[in-house]
Amino acid sequence: MMVQSCCLSALKKVPEMTLPKRVKIVEVGSRDGLQNEKKIVPAAVKIALINRLSKSGLSAIEVTSFVSPKWVPQMADNVEVLSGITRSPGVSYPVLVPNLKGLEAALAADVKEIAVFASASELFSRNNINCSVAESIDRFAAVIARAKQRQIKVRGYVSCVLGCPYEGEVAPAAVTQVARRLLELGCYEVSLGDTIGVGTPGQAQTLIDTVAEVVPIKQLAVHFHDTYGQALANILAVLERGISVVDSSVAGLGGCPYAADAAGNVASEDLLYMLNGLDIETGVNLEKLIAAGNYITQELGCTSGSKVACAMGYRR
Repeated sequence: MMVQSCCLSALKKVPEMTLPKRVKIVEVGSRDGLQNEKKIVPAAVKIALINRLSKSGLSAIEVTSFVSPKWVPQMADNVEVLSGITRSPGVSYPVLVPNLKGLEAALAADVKEIAVFASASELFSRNNINCSVAESIDRFAAVIARAKQRQIKVRGYVSCVLGCPYEGEVAPAAVTQVARRLLELGCYEVSLGDTIGVGTPGQAQTLIDTVAEVVPIKQLAVHFHDTYGQALANILAVLERGISVVDSSVAGLGGCPYAADAAGNVASEDLLYMLNGLDIETGVNLEKLIAAGNYITQELGCTSGSKVACAMGYRR
């Protein structure tokens, strides 16, 4: 009885998790998820996927990118996709742009929000966009300034925040420097991406603690790949630090053209299932999200990377 009493007393001392009441899910499946597919996905399929995602309750769906078709041929139909989707009220449809040329093309397609991307790793930056980190940020300065002139919202991405396929470990200080610069240039939010999925919860919390000393926590988002199966654990860990915006990809689609061993993004269905279990509001309907994931995996001829979708499909 004495041992049981001591154990109960110890349990009572365990602090409760402090979690956000609401989390915004930024769906990246139709861009980051599909860009690594070797077989070109027809524009009609992309449009149908985005329309299904729009009906699920998501408030942000990254549609496509305006990079050179030479480097990312999967996104060559960007204008056709943007003109073909049905835009739902209250839903943002950002696109990725690498430079002024891409921005002008995106503006002509009537975009209202763009995203720019920089790396925290010098070698990854040179292998990905053929320039140094500093040079990439200089490019984006002109892009962001032009976008702001047109009242276009700009979101920033920082890749390789917990590891690089060329350099290995990446220092939180390097991530902080890039995130701070993107914020200074005018990004309303900066998403920190574990591009190769090597991070663990402790590392993720340390990263957020460090970056948040310079960038307000309300202007930070996270983007985890699930290479080592740590994505959901990492997300839960940073939710405890106050993060309330999380990127994810329906059916766990994704990867990285410049990181061959990187697995897909954390599956939106799995993320939503966890958030629902924590009583965190999202406004997203799980059944409709699963249906969207099932649609695209059937079109791709592959199995969903979402454990929740597979489990619920099996139950049916």
